Amino acid sequence: MSAIRVLLVDDEELVRFGLRTVLEAAGGFEVVGEAGDGAAGVRAARELRPDVVLIDIRMPVMDGLTATRAILALPEPPQVAVLTTFHVDEYVYAALAAGAAGFLLKDTPPREIAAAVRAVADGTATLSPAVTATLIDSYVERKAAPRRAAALERVVTLSDREREVLTLLGSGESNAELARRLFVSEATVKTYVSRLLTKLDLTNRTQAAILAHEAGLLEG
Repeated sequence: MSAIRVLLVDDEELVRFGLRTVLEAAGGFEVVGEAGDGAAGVRAARELRPDVVLIDIRMPVMDGLTATRAILALPEPPQVAVLTTFHVDEYVYAALAAGAAGFLLKDTPPREIAAAVRAVADGTATLSPAVTATLIDSYVERKAAPRRAAALERVVTLSDREREVLTLLGSGESNAELARRLFVSEATVKTYVSRLLTKLDLTNRTQAAILAHEAGLLEG
């Protein structure tokens, strides 16, 4: 299996050094480049074509949210994970809604960083139930009203099974948990999720979770 190619974008050299050290020590990763601001990060992503970009949300020249949108607009874009010192803030929520696969706290224990980046790389990254709850409490519930109608319009065409899968994604369930709840194999779950994302024109599970909450599928 080829190494996961990672681009680090953060204006703090110490943060980049720490992430590089952790990933290279874990094995299976190649840090192909670093950038100290958002604009340089977009250029590096275009030139280096990494599998995963780890990007800080607050940076000079171009902030991480703007850079994330630009990176995800590239042909065959990499997966993006936002680096933050906050569990969830408005910028992180906006980045997730724009298509970032997840986020990584800068104080994440080293042993968990490699696993998190692998999950982002293979598209199985999930928001933990605790983080999902924070996301809802802090932002989705407060902002959902004007978006509720649009979200409901998107999910109205779903079958009962597709709606069930979307609801479980909204709860931050992993593939293994989905398989257990739906009484199917993990391979079947991957097929369900892939078809659902395609049908809803979503980039990843995180966007699906946000849509589930905006449509009110987890209420009641």
